[in-house]
Amino acid sequence: MTQRTRIKICGLSQEADIEAAIEAGADALGFVLYEGSPRCVTVDRLAKLASRLPPFVTPVVLFANATPASIAQAVAAMPQAHLQFHGDETPSQCNAAGRPYLRAARMAPGFDLLDFAAHYPDAIGLLLDANAEGYGGGGKVFDWSLIPRNVPAPVVLSGGLHAGNVVEGILRVRPFAVDVSSGVESARGIKDATAIRRFCEAVREADARIAASEA
Repeated sequence: MTQRTRIKICGLSQEADIEAAIEAGADALGFVLYEGSPRCVTVDRLAKLASRLPPFVTPVVLFANATPASIAQAVAAMPQAHLQFHGDETPSQCNAAGRPYLRAARMAPGFDLLDFAAHYPDAIGLLLDANAEGYGGGGKVFDWSLIPRNVPAPVVLSGGLHAGNVVEGILRVRPFAVDVSSGVESARGIKDATAIRRFCEAVREADARIAASEA
Protein backbone atom coordinates (compact mmCIF):
# COMPACT_ATOMS: atom_id res chain seq x y z
CA MET A 1 0.00 0.00 0.00
CA THR A 2 1.31 3.45 -0.90
CA GLN A 3 2.14 5.61 2.10
CA ARG A 4 0.14 8.82 2.29
CA THR A 5 2.37 11.84 2.80
CA ARG A 6 1.44 13.68 5.98
CA ILE A 7 1.17 17.47 5.94
CA LYS A 8 2.37 19.86 8.64
CA ILE A 9 1.56 23.58 8.37
CA CYS A 10 3.91 25.49 10.68
CA GLY A 11 4.10 29.00 12.11
CA LEU A 12 0.39 29.44 12.81
CA SER A 13 -0.67 32.33 15.01
CA GLN A 14 -4.27 33.20 14.09
CA GLU A 15 -7.54 31.35 14.48
CA ALA A 16 -8.35 31.84 10.79
CA ASP A 17 -5.05 30.18 9.85
CA ILE A 18 -5.90 27.16 11.95
CA GLU A 19 -9.32 26.87 10.34
CA ALA A 20 -7.83 27.15 6.85
CA ALA A 21 -5.22 24.47 7.56
CA ILE A 22 -7.76 22.08 9.03
CA GLU A 23 -10.19 22.63 6.15
CA ALA A 24 -7.39 21.97 3.64
CA GLY A 25 -6.62 18.64 5.30
CA ALA A 26 -3.45 19.28 7.30
CA ASP A 27 -2.44 16.47 9.66
CA ALA A 28 -0.35 18.59 12.01
CA LEU A 29 -0.19 22.27 12.94
CA GLY A 30 3.00 23.91 14.16
CA PHE A 31 3.31 26.72 16.72
CA VAL A 32 6.59 28.59 17.22
CA LEU A 33 7.80 29.48 20.71
CA TYR A 34 11.20 30.75 19.58
CA GLU A 35 11.33 34.51 20.21
CA GLY A 36 13.68 35.10 17.28
CA SER A 37 10.94 34.14 14.82
CA PRO A 38 8.33 36.53 13.39
CA ARG A 39 5.85 33.69 13.86
CA CYS A 40 6.45 33.38 17.60
CA VAL A 41 3.44 33.12 19.91
CA THR A 42 3.29 33.41 23.68
CA VAL A 43 2.33 30.52 25.93
CA ASP A 44 -0.96 32.28 26.76
CA ARG A 45 -1.70 32.61 23.05
CA LEU A 46 -0.73 28.97 22.57
CA ALA A 47 -3.31 27.89 25.12
CA LYS A 48 -6.04 29.86 23.32
CA LEU A 49 -5.10 28.42 19.95
CA ALA A 50 -5.03 24.90 21.41
CA SER A 51 -8.74 25.11 22.08
CA ARG A 52 -9.38 25.44 18.32
CA LEU A 53 -7.89 22.08 17.39
CA PRO A 54 -10.23 19.18 16.64
CA PRO A 55 -9.45 15.52 17.39
CA PHE A 56 -6.90 13.76 15.16
CA VAL A 57 -5.06 16.96 14.21
CA THR A 58 -1.68 16.94 15.94
CA PRO A 59 -0.28 20.16 17.42
CA VAL A 60 3.50 20.57 17.30
CA VAL A 61 5.32 23.17 19.40
CA LEU A 62 8.67 24.40 18.09
CA PHE A 63 11.58 25.38 20.36
CA ALA A 64 15.15 26.52 19.86
CA ASN A 65 17.35 26.30 22.95
CA ALA A 66 14.42 26.95 25.29
CA THR A 67 14.75 26.55 29.04
CA PRO A 68 13.21 23.49 30.72
CA ALA A 69 10.77 25.83 32.47
CA SER A 70 9.62 27.32 29.17
CA ILE A 71 9.10 23.88 27.68
CA ALA A 72 7.16 22.77 30.75
CA GLN A 73 4.90 25.83 30.45
CA ALA A 74 4.17 25.07 26.83
CA VAL A 75 3.43 21.41 27.53
CA ALA A 76 1.03 22.46 30.28
CA ALA A 77 -0.71 24.84 27.86
CA MET A 78 -0.96 22.24 25.08
CA PRO A 79 -0.55 18.82 26.76
CA GLN A 80 -1.46 16.88 23.63
CA ALA A 81 1.36 18.45 21.61
CA HIS A 82 4.40 16.90 20.04
CA LEU A 83 7.59 18.91 20.42
CA GLN A 84 10.03 20.04 17.74
CA PHE A 85 13.60 21.02 18.59
CA HIS A 86 15.49 23.34 16.22
CA GLY A 87 18.37 24.48 18.41
CA ASP A 88 21.40 22.79 19.91
CA GLU A 89 19.43 20.48 22.18
CA THR A 90 21.11 17.26 23.27
CA PRO A 91 19.26 13.94 23.23
CA SER A 92 18.78 14.12 27.00
CA GLN A 93 17.33 17.62 26.74
CA CYS A 94 14.90 16.48 24.04
CA ASN A 95 13.82 13.52 26.14
CA ALA A 96 13.47 15.50 29.36
CA ALA A 97 10.03 16.88 28.54
CA GLY A 98 8.61 13.38 28.28
CA ARG A 99 6.73 14.13 25.06
CA PRO A 100 7.10 12.70 21.53
CA TYR A 101 9.49 14.93 19.62
CA LEU A 102 10.86 15.77 16.19
CA ARG A 103 14.53 16.71 15.86
CA ALA A 104 15.45 19.23 13.19
CA ALA A 105 18.60 18.61 11.15
CA ARG A 106 20.34 21.40 9.24
CA MET A 107 21.30 19.86 5.92
CA ALA A 108 24.57 20.96 4.33
CA PRO A 109 27.42 19.31 2.39
CA GLY A 110 29.44 17.16 4.77
CA PHE A 111 26.65 16.81 7.34
CA ASP A 112 26.32 13.16 8.42
CA LEU A 113 22.58 12.64 8.84
CA LEU A 114 22.94 8.96 9.71
CA ASP A 115 25.33 9.77 12.56
CA PHE A 116 23.02 12.58 13.70
CA ALA A 117 20.04 10.21 13.68
CA ALA A 118 21.97 7.67 15.75
CA HIS A 119 22.31 10.25 18.51
CA TYR A 120 18.54 10.80 18.64
CA PRO A 121 17.08 7.27 18.57
CA ASP A 122 13.99 8.36 20.52
CA ALA A 123 12.93 11.01 18.01
CA ILE A 124 9.66 10.16 16.29
CA GLY A 125 11.01 11.80 13.14
CA LEU A 126 13.81 13.91 11.69
CA LEU A 127 12.80 17.24 10.17
CA LEU A 128 15.27 18.05 7.40
CA ASP A 129 15.72 21.77 6.84
CA ALA A 130 18.14 24.11 5.09
CA ASN A 131 21.29 25.23 6.87
CA ALA A 132 20.35 28.90 7.14
CA GLU A 133 21.47 31.61 9.49
CA GLY A 134 19.71 31.41 12.84
CA TYR A 135 17.30 28.60 13.68
CA GLY A 136 15.01 27.36 10.94
CA GLY A 137 15.48 26.99 7.23
CA GLY A 138 14.89 30.59 6.26
CA GLY A 139 12.45 29.53 3.54
CA LYS A 140 15.27 28.06 1.45
CA VAL A 141 15.42 24.72 -0.36
CA PHE A 142 18.43 22.53 0.36
CA ASP A 143 20.02 19.98 -1.96
CA TRP A 144 17.77 16.94 -1.62
CA SER A 145 20.53 14.68 -2.94
CA LEU A 146 22.21 15.16 0.46
CA ILE A 147 19.60 12.90 2.04
CA PRO A 148 21.03 9.38 2.38
CA ARG A 149 19.00 6.28 1.84
CA ASN A 150 17.80 4.20 4.77
CA VAL A 151 17.47 7.03 7.29
CA PRO A 152 16.50 5.15 10.49
CA ALA A 153 13.59 7.45 11.33
CA PRO A 154 10.61 8.95 9.52
CA VAL A 155 11.75 11.90 7.40
CA VAL A 156 9.86 15.20 7.44
CA LEU A 157 10.93 17.22 4.39
CA SER A 158 11.10 20.96 5.04
CA GLY A 159 12.93 24.03 3.77
CA GLY A 160 11.47 26.33 1.10
CA LEU A 161 8.58 24.09 0.11
CA HIS A 162 5.52 25.50 -1.63
CA ALA A 163 2.79 24.31 -3.99
CA GLY A 164 5.12 24.67 -6.97
CA ASN A 165 7.89 22.36 -5.76
CA VAL A 166 6.41 20.02 -3.18
CA VAL A 167 5.36 17.47 -5.82
CA GLU A 168 8.95 17.14 -7.01
CA GLY A 169 10.16 16.93 -3.42
CA ILE A 170 7.80 14.10 -2.58
CA LEU A 171 8.56 12.20 -5.78
CA ARG A 172 12.31 12.44 -5.19
CA VAL A 173 12.56 12.04 -1.42
CA ARG A 174 9.43 10.00 -0.58
CA PRO A 175 9.23 11.53 2.91
CA PHE A 176 6.86 10.46 5.63
CA ALA A 177 5.68 14.07 5.87
CA VAL A 178 6.25 17.55 4.49
CA ASP A 179 6.46 20.75 6.51
CA VAL A 180 5.67 24.23 5.19
CA SER A 181 5.64 27.70 6.69
CA SER A 182 6.80 30.60 4.51
CA GLY A 183 5.61 28.77 1.39
CA VAL A 184 1.97 29.34 2.39
CA GLU A 185 2.28 32.99 3.40
CA SER A 186 1.18 36.22 1.73
CA ALA A 187 3.74 38.15 3.81
CA ARG A 188 6.26 37.18 6.44
CA GLY A 189 4.35 35.50 9.26
CA ILE A 190 0.95 36.00 7.55
CA LYS A 191 -0.64 32.80 6.30
CA ASP A 192 -2.71 32.67 3.11
CA ALA A 193 -5.69 30.30 3.02
CA THR A 194 -5.51 29.82 -0.76
CA ALA A 195 -1.80 28.96 -0.60
CA ILE A 196 -2.46 26.45 2.18
CA ARG A 197 -5.18 24.78 0.12
CA ARG A 198 -3.01 24.64 -3.00
CA PHE A 199 -0.11 23.18 -1.04
CA CYS A 200 -2.28 20.39 0.38
CA GLU A 201 -3.74 19.69 -3.06
CA ALA A 202 -0.23 19.42 -4.50
CA VAL A 203 0.75 16.90 -1.82
CA ARG A 204 -2.27 14.78 -2.69
CA GLU A 205 -1.36 15.06 -6.38
CA ALA A 206 2.13 13.72 -5.64
CA ASP A 207 0.68 10.81 -3.68
CA ALA A 208 -1.71 10.02 -6.54
CA ARG A 209 1.18 9.99 -9.01
CA ILE A 210 3.16 7.63 -6.81
CA ALA A 211 0.17 5.33 -6.41
CA ALA A 212 -0.40 5.28 -10.19
CA SER A 213 3.25 4.43 -10.84
CA GLU A 214 3.07 1.53 -8.38
CA ALA A 215 -0.25 0.15 -9.64
